[in-house]
Amino acid sequence: MKYYMLIMAFFSYTHLLFSQEKEYTSVDYPEEYTAEIDVIYTQEGNWKGYMDIFTNPNATNPTPVVINIHGGGWKSGQKESQTGLDTFFSRGYAVANVAYRLVDVAPAPAAIEDVRCALLYIYKHAKALNIDPSKIVIMGGSAGGHLALMAGLLGNNRSFDSNCPNSERIKVAAIINKYGVTDLTPLAYRNSPRDWLGLNNIDAEFVKTVSPINYVSQNSPPIFIAHGDADPIVPYKQSIILYKRLKAYKVKTRLLTIKKGRHGNFTKKQNILLSKSIWKFLNNLGL
Repeated sequence: MKYYMLIMAFFSYTHLLFSQEKEYTSVDYPEEYTAEIDVIYTQEGNWKGYMDIFTNPNATNPTPVVINIHGGGWKSGQKESQTGLDTFFSRGYAVANVAYRLVDVAPAPAAIEDVRCALLYIYKHAKALNIDPSKIVIMGGSAGGHLALMAGLLGNNRSFDSNCPNSERIKVAAIINKYGVTDLTPLAYRNSPRDWLGLNNIDAEFVKTVSPINYVSQNSPPIFIAHGDADPIVPYKQSIILYKRLKAYKVKTRLLTIKKGRHGNFTKKQNILLSKSIWKFLNNLGL
């Protein structure tokens, strides 16, 4: 494993675009992996959507990948904060850390449009990145969990793909949702959801369109859900309603309730349980 403090962006594929430099503080990745920092996966006006991709170009077979989406209430956070990736690397996964437009740049549905573009980028460049497009896992916590659900549950619904027109047939292999919002309707007047929804927070139909619960169907991908039952920010009930909806449609799912767990920041014991539960779920899917 090699530790790096500063990685110069470089062109390892002619189709990738990069910025100048990027600093990471604690990412370890195997020596056989390649780190491609600040790949531009989309652009909207002057805003550029950056994604950091860690791949194994010399793996014998195309690898699975986890697309990792940071949280922060749609108003804060950065891809560089997502550093606990060892278990994915140790299992041969590629990793993509995604930045998206926060509310100070653009309100809803901009963040959804961005994560969809990131997903499409991985699909379109899977061969060059030595990634298996049938083994894409999308994961996030808090607002990142909401965005992971939206990106994966939309499937071939292109309602939010106007920035990235495509003809790809999309179905992710699994979604990992950690204490994310699933239904914005009862939360539209709360601080972070209200800010992200902007003037649309009073538009009931719009709020439904950005709520993952409304995209669940019998064709939905398997979904792992983790949520603390003492979460003071995103009500635990948000995960219960998603779990029940998924079960009603006979979608493969697992709800891990973190007893006395709050909004992330779990104890070491709780995090060990979470990690083991995620891998048991993915292993049962052949991932």
